Amino acid sequence: MNSSKSPGLAGFGVLKNTTCHTEKKISVFFSIIFMTVGILSNSLAIVILMKAYQRFRQKSKASFLLLASGLVVTDLFGHLINGAIAVFVYASDKDWIRFNQSNILCSVFGICMVFFGLCPLFLGSVMAVERCIGVTKPIFHSTKMTSRHVKMMLTMVCLFAVLIALLPILRFRAYQIQASRTWCFYKTENVEDWEDRFYLLLFSCLGFLALAISFLCNAVTGITLLRVKFKSQQRQGRSHHFEMIIQLLAIMCVSCICWSPFLVTMARIGINEGRSKETCETILFALRMATWNQILDPWVYILLRKAVLKNLYKITSGCCGVHVMNLHMWELSSIKNSLKVAAISESPGSSKQINLQPLSSMGQ
Repeated sequence: MNSSKSPGLAGFGVLKNTTCHTEKKISVFFSIIFMTVGILSNSLAIVILMKAYQRFRQKSKASFLLLASGLVVTDLFGHLINGAIAVFVYASDKDWIRFNQSNILCSVFGICMVFFGLCPLFLGSVMAVERCIGVTKPIFHSTKMTSRHVKMMLTMVCLFAVLIALLPILRFRAYQIQASRTWCFYKTENVEDWEDRFYLLLFSCLGFLALAISFLCNAVTGITLLRVKFKSQQRQGRSHHFEMIIQLLAIMCVSCICWSPFLVTMARIGINEGRSKETCETILFALRMATWNQILDPWVYILLRKAVLKNLYKITSGCCGVHVMNLHMWELSSIKNSLKVAAISESPGSSKQINLQPLSSMGQ
């Protein structure tokens, strides 16, 4: 295709030798289904989180709920924008030359793919850091992690993701139409230039870094909660911490499972100096795995709520006939009680003081 050499068609070079084909009807059907399910799931999760935020506006859980709402809203717009563009491309029979003469649509698609890919990973790591501070340094968290600070963090994370997404445009590097002709991203075929490899490695490294931070902070948070629980045997005021750490662990597991294939694939393409050995089918499968992350994220907040977990506990206890834990553990207390428990647990004589408390204050 001689037209691929035209300056206005910088992103069409990959269309010369398309080695990956997708069934139009099936692809359009699945794109619409994924987009619809993602939008409905994220919308439901936003409603649940907003109601919870109104209830706990002045408590330590408010900052976590605000960050979680930002994550779900990002996933919602990711499904809405990327899904709409993908459906349009499929519906137009993937004829990019007809509707993308100036490469504007491909650039917008590529920017959205990078932004809505990295931003949820960044927000997941920020949520893990916030919860780690809330558990290990509760007094600092209550005084410094206000709603205004959390909104500033959300803005900074989004701006950083936007900067990464706009970096190729600022460097006059056009996003490329991929071999399947269904999406746009960094150059993934015949990657020889150092700058093309840099973008791929930057995307992968930032994604893996976000997952690593989430894993480390969640591990510290979980160990701290278990240590305090076994040391003080104090259950009151800790239920919201356990609820949030369960949700964070679920988000981390979903992100690792869904994003690892795509991040590894992009890293391998970036490391190879010559022609990449990754096939179009492999890249497309990894992309679809990553798309599932935005579908599964909201269900973490829909299913792993206190009320749902309590019902699951009752069902499990009824079936097994074994009393595993006291339901008083799920009673929420004010931030004053949470800070009091944390302060007592960190004092040298905490174990002695707590052992002298009446049995009724220990939820037994």
